[in-house]
Amino acid sequence: MAFGEALERDATQVIRAEGGTVTGGVRHPFGASDFSSPLLQASASRADVIGLANAGQDMQASVKQAREFKVTHGGTRIAALLAFITDVRGLGLEAAQGLYLTEAFYWDMSDETRAWSQRFYDRNGAMPTMNQAGTYGAVMHYLKALHASGSREAEQVMKKIKALAVNDFMTKQGTVREDGRVLRDMYLFQVKSPLESKGEWDLYKRLATIPAETAFRPIDQGGCKF
Repeated sequence: MAFGEALERDATQVIRAEGGTVTGGVRHPFGASDFSSPLLQASASRADVIGLANAGQDMQASVKQAREFKVTHGGTRIAALLAFITDVRGLGLEAAQGLYLTEAFYWDMSDETRAWSQRFYDRNGAMPTMNQAGTYGAVMHYLKALHASGSREAEQVMKKIKALAVNDFMTKQGTVREDGRVLRDMYLFQVKSPLESKGEWDLYKRLATIPAETAFRPIDQGGCKF
């Protein structure tokens, strides 16, 4: 699928740019049920990290079967290149423990994130994903720009959207780049073990903060006229 191929390509570029080595890659059909062959091939490569360039049910099944086949018992780490807190909640900590993932938001990072997330939970019965938090933040930033511009003309509002810093419960001192890309810090998380977790949604521990200026593709590499 184009999605997985693009994710693999972009991850490979970053790994090599940072001085890492890609030992190989193996692909599987979309919606597969048996991941034993690609997982065992990846494990046999003796890579330090196995990156999962899939998502949703395929990613969850890959993580479950990696644990069943004891892929990580030799010290190999598993990193999901695209995963959400709802994926981890669905997997359960017994299967997902130790998984690495990068997100822009986690509900238990500050008093602000906890307060907003509790409101979300009260209405929806689940903690928010980064996409849900980001959508709320995007709408609020648009409304702030609308008010600040004093106009409903798209061009005027867009100027304000790009001029105003993005400051809310999710993002601090974020910016909207000229090409429309939102630049904000990203976070490397690791999924907790069942013994480390203190509650149903206590799923992540933060390992590192990736600064906004290094977390996103440079503007001159995006193929945009800006």
